[in-house]
Amino acid sequence: MAGVINNVDLDKISKTIESGKQDKSTLKKPVRLHGEWNLDNSKGYQFRTELSFEKGKEVIEIDSPSFMGGSGNRLGPMNYCIAGIASCFIGTFVGIASSKGIRLSKLSVTVECSVNFAKTFDISDAPITEGISFEIDAQSESTGKKELQEIAKLAQERCPAMYSMSHVIPVDISIK
Repeated sequence: MAGVINNVDLDKISKTIESGKQDKSTLKKPVRLHGEWNLDNSKGYQFRTELSFEKGKEVIEIDSPSFMGGSGNRLGPMNYCIAGIASCFIGTFVGIASSKGIRLSKLSVTVECSVNFAKTFDISDAPITEGISFEIDAQSESTGKKELQEIAKLAQERCPAMYSMSHVIPVDISIK
C-alpha cells in the first residue's frame, strides 16, 4: 500500500494497521457527544451539539419533523442517522477497494429506510424499521461488477455502523 487512491491515504491506513498489530488498544477510538435540548421554541431547533474532530469543531442543530412535534426547521435525527450509516459504509467500501489497488471512476450511494413510528407513539409494537437498502453505483476501469460486489460484502462485514445496526449493542442509560 502506498500513496492516495480514491481520496484514501493508504500510507496513513498502513501506519494505523501496523500500530494496531503492535498494540490493539490503539484501534479503539472514543466517540463522545454532549448535547442540549432547546426548551425555547423560538430558536428553530430542538437539539444542539458541538462535535469535535481532529482539526476543529462543528455545531449541529437538529429539529424533529412536525409530525414528531418539531418545527421541521432542520434535519431530523433519522436524517443524521442514515447519513452516518451511508458515509460509514461507503467509506469502508472505498477503503477496501483502495487497499486492493482498485481505482474507482464513480462511486455514489442511495440509501433508503422506511421508519414506522407506531412504536414511538405507543400505538403498536411493530418493528420501527424492517430494514435499510443501499444502492451503490460503483464503476472502475480495472475491475468488474463481481469484484465490486465482493468488496460490498466485505464492507458490510467490516463497517462499524453496519455492525451497530445488525448486532445488539449494550446500552447504559442513567439519569443524573
